[in-house]
Amino acid sequence: MDHSSAAPAGLDPNVPHPARRYNYWLGGKDHFAADRASGDALEKLFPKVRDGALANRAQLQRATRFLAEAGIRQFLDIGTGLPTADNTHEVAQRIIPDARIVYVDNDPLVMVHARALLNSSPEGRTAYIEADLNTPRAILQNPALRETLDLGQPVGLMLIAVLHFIHGDGAARPIVRELLDALPAGSYLVATHATSDFGTPEQQVLYRQLVEQGKSDVWTRPKEEFTALFDGLELVEPGVVPASEWRPEPGAVIPERSDINIWTAVGRKP
Repeated sequence: MDHSSAAPAGLDPNVPHPARRYNYWLGGKDHFAADRASGDALEKLFPKVRDGALANRAQLQRATRFLAEAGIRQFLDIGTGLPTADNTHEVAQRIIPDARIVYVDNDPLVMVHARALLNSSPEGRTAYIEADLNTPRAILQNPALRETLDLGQPVGLMLIAVLHFIHGDGAARPIVRELLDALPAGSYLVATHATSDFGTPEQQVLYRQLVEQGKSDVWTRPKEEFTALFDGLELVEPGVVPASEWRPEPGAVIPERSDINIWTAVGRKP
């Protein structure tokens, strides 16, 4: 369905947005023609990109379950994306019914559908903030966050498929550091990030050209730069691995790394 005629204020349906393109790849229905065209163009060049989106979503769910089982009762999910099955609060609250979750995204269409994200268990609580990862202080000082989360207690910081929209070598690290500095010991960072590490030299050149030409908004990072985001944290086994290789479900078929092209890791703040 094309929702262009019902676009909320502040949203240009003619400009593709990562959250809506991701929703398209996941098989959702909340996207515009521009988002589908952007997704199709990238999929034509990189035929397995949809597999990467699905693997990324599965990693969010596995890591959320891991944190909840480790006793984390609070989550800050930045770069939420559009609601779909098994969002962070649904996974967490199945294990910890009184878990609290704050979602953050900068797409007005996500706000339109925020009711699905705010459908908390009776014991727990969820909140939604429309904000940008580029301004972490504004996120941390938002009253909705302060009313929902106790920053004196451990928090699971979820940065799933969002840091690669921060362009520039080394540009993501200070943002992650500012967020982590506001969280107490015992908090966790969960991150996934697109990479070109597994592509052929020709594919890597092509991708750099797409970014330079404005045809892709994803700034890939190599393993070394992604790993540096976890400096000072205790990495949870198996460490930094492709998204589909982080504690996969029993019997899961592990795809080729070049089919996924996403690094992931989970780290605990000591």
